[in-house]
Amino acid sequence: MRKLQTQGVHHITINGANRQTSIDFWEGVLGMPFVFEQPNLDRQSESHLYFDPGDGRLITIFTNEEREPEQRSAPREPGIVHHVAFAISQATFAQTVERLDERGIEHSGVKDRGFMDSIYFEDPLGLLIELASYRFEPPAGHTHAEVLLEAHKLRVERGDENIDLVHLADAIEHLVARSKESLSHDRSPKNPYR
Repeated sequence: MRKLQTQGVHHITINGANRQTSIDFWEGVLGMPFVFEQPNLDRQSESHLYFDPGDGRLITIFTNEEREPEQRSAPREPGIVHHVAFAISQATFAQTVERLDERGIEHSGVKDRGFMDSIYFEDPLGLLIELASYRFEPPAGHTHAEVLLEAHKLRVERGDENIDLVHLADAIEHLVARSKESLSHDRSPKNPYR
């Protein structure tokens, strides 16, 4: 038996209301360029809108002009998507509360996740959206996931409850030491200010 190895998220498709509500939210609030549209090939009464969330992958929305937007909380039962999270820069994150407030969008306020900051709010149909900003940049040639895996190992080894900045900094140092060669035989910390 062998795995079906994934190589990233291809796209996420969401059932929307009418076309304009989707464009106004995904492009007009979240800034995702509207890049493609065609009929839903499995249901001709619907349109299929494609948005670029910033990494060239796709968020797609099925729309139908007969569906009006209805604000309600999305179901939270097992097997149902809890929320969709999008990455934003620290510069944008610093403006998020103000920008949501100026639109009158209710939100959670800033949530400290140790390794990232988050804000939650609902889209016009009740889908929970998270805007997340990492507190670190991975070293060249590495991913956020690799840093988090290394930081998790350090957290567990130290008996700490959650990943925090010290784990991230140490994880980055470990990844660089393992992946980047040096002419030095001793790469341990030094104090040249004796």
